[in-house]
Amino acid sequence: MPNRYREEEKLEKEEMNESEEKIDEVVLEESSTDIEKLKEENKKLKEQYLRTLADTENFKKRIDEERIRERKYGSQRLLEKIIPSIDIFDKAINIQTDDEKLKNFLIGFEMINNNLKQTLEEEGVKKIKALGEKFDPRYHHAVETEWDETKDEDIVLSEMQTGYMYKDRVLRPSLVKVNKKVNEEENKK
Repeated sequence: MPNRYREEEKLEKEEMNESEEKIDEVVLEESSTDIEKLKEENKKLKEQYLRTLADTENFKKRIDEERIRERKYGSQRLLEKIIPSIDIFDKAINIQTDDEKLKNFLIGFEMINNNLKQTLEEEGVKKIKALGEKFDPRYHHAVETEWDETKDEDIVLSEMQTGYMYKDRVLRPSLVKVNKKVNEEENKK
C-alpha cells in the first residue's frame, strides 16, 4: 500500500528541486549579465589606466625637455643685456686719437673687450656674418635698401648693427642695408 505522506514528500522534493533549478537558472542569467557588466567596466578602467599612464609618460618627457632647454639657454637673458656693452667697447676702441694717455686707456679697453668676446664665444655666442652675404630674414633685419649694379640682388651691402647668435638661437638680428632693385611702379606711387 502506497504511503501517501511519502509520495507527498517526493512531490515536494521534486517541486523544490524544480524551483531550485529555476532559481539557479535565474541566478545564472543574472550573474552572467553581471559578469558581462563587470568585464565591460574592467575593460573601460584598463583603457583609462593606459591613457593616464601614457599621459604621465608624455608629461615626464615634456618636463625633461623643458629642463634641458632651460639649462641650455639659461644665460640667454644675461647675454642679451651684455651685447650692447660689447658694441660700446667696439666703438670706443676704434676711436683715433693722438693723446698718449687716451691711447693707453684704449689699449686697456681693447684687452677687456677681447676678454669679454672670448668669454662669450666660449659660452656659445657668435657674430652673425652679414656683409656680402645673401639676405636671410632669420638672421638679418633689413633697415634700408639700395641698388648697386655691380652686386647681386639680395646681397647685404652694409651692416649698421652686428647681430649675434647664442648656440642655435638669434640673440639679436643684424641690422643691414640690402641690395634691392627698385621697381619703377613703386617709384611712381
